[in-house]
Amino acid sequence: MARIIHIKPITRIEGHASIHIYLDENGYVDNTKVAFKSLRGFEKFVEGKPAEELPRIVSRICGICPWMHHIASNKAVDGCFSVTPSPVGSLLRELMLTIAHVEDKLLHFFFLSGADFLIGSDKDYSVRNIMGLVKEKPELTRKVVKIRHKAKMILDRFSRKAIHPVAGVPGGFIKPLLEDERKEFLATMSEVLDFVLFAMEYAKKEVFPQFNDQLPGLGTITTGFIGMVDKDGALNLYDGNLCLMKPDGTRMEFDPADYTDYLAEKVVPFSYGKFPYAKVWDEGFSLDSDAPKGIYRSNTLARINVAKTISTPRAQAELEMFREQFGRPAQATLLYHYARLIEAVYACERAIEILKEPRITHTNVRAKATPKAGRGVGCVEAPRGTLIHDYTTDGNGLITKANLIVGTTHNLAAINLSVDKASKDLIKDGVYDEAILNKIEMAVRAYDP
Repeated sequence: MARIIHIKPITRIEGHASIHIYLDENGYVDNTKVAFKSLRGFEKFVEGKPAEELPRIVSRICGICPWMHHIASNKAVDGCFSVTPSPVGSLLRELMLTIAHVEDKLLHFFFLSGADFLIGSDKDYSVRNIMGLVKEKPELTRKVVKIRHKAKMILDRFSRKAIHPVAGVPGGFIKPLLEDERKEFLATMSEVLDFVLFAMEYAKKEVFPQFNDQLPGLGTITTGFIGMVDKDGALNLYDGNLCLMKPDGTRMEFDPADYTDYLAEKVVPFSYGKFPYAKVWDEGFSLDSDAPKGIYRSNTLARINVAKTISTPRAQAELEMFREQFGRPAQATLLYHYARLIEAVYACERAIEILKEPRITHTNVRAKATPKAGRGVGCVEAPRGTLIHDYTTDGNGLITKANLIVGTTHNLAAINLSVDKASKDLIKDGVYDEAILNKIEMAVRAYDP
């Protein structure tokens, strides 16, 4: 008799989700579904609000990456009010976003996914967790906590709020950076960069070999990718064009304001989250694991696939080594973890570049903004993927319509395909155990949803 295996909840992710594996009468996996408990209410309950209030409202969408929502929202409001932020204001926004990327990547790599690689994916769940890491690798864990705290406290020190920020405003930023703060933050980010470079070398020896030796092809699928690039095609987390890459590596770039010409969203019956897909590929949408249609991926692996280069030297050197080994586009799902550390190197280097900018302490941090009718699309790269805020305002600057595509949602279809692939590869004749179910969860954790 056919039966269902429920993994509920999925552990060590930033939110709530469950996996439902449907076995046929012979005990083989027929199909697998991943259900996400995503609240889509923000698009409705911001209607009628003054647009300038949205950057501090939408940061509540996520307690892990509120800065990304805050800044994407500010960029959308800029568009509604037809205001160009001051150059210094834009740099300060990018600085906060970039530092937030660093501490977020350390959180995921070491504390959410790290237990699978540093303790062992087959170990009992009672020790395969953050407390197990504390016991197994106390010095490393202590260092990660310390470095992540240092990065997080830059956000707190400068903006007075590490989460749910209010520092970005229409037209720029709420306050200038003082010289004493600049020197302190520069020293801190240099220390953080040293640790991230250590983490990269450590992972090359202790973590990444497991992808081929112990976990070959776990949840690997073939899809397209999306990510933001600058005018030269280099990785950019704050501003630029969106680049959509087909599975064969063919690229197309477009202005984020035109995203509706390229992307569409699908509602499916088993998940609260919307499923975006590439409608520009003229093949519709399908979650058929044997013949998926329109599906692309976002997040770290996607960004380093679509980018031609990375503008900072150490991250570019890591990218070159990565491509020499895995090609472009790299498709293996577990390589999201490798790409995560490459981006962490870039984010540290980019934050240091901004802090060394001569104009970063200038006081002209904000251009005047006046509420008016308009439409604005704010786009940044969040740790979990491309983040789009699309607002329309009336003559009083009140929101009449809002559409959000949150980073994780770009990957919802791909996560389902990866988990289905992992389930079919690992469960045979109805035989499974805790270790197998954890490996199936690992296919989800790679995307850091």
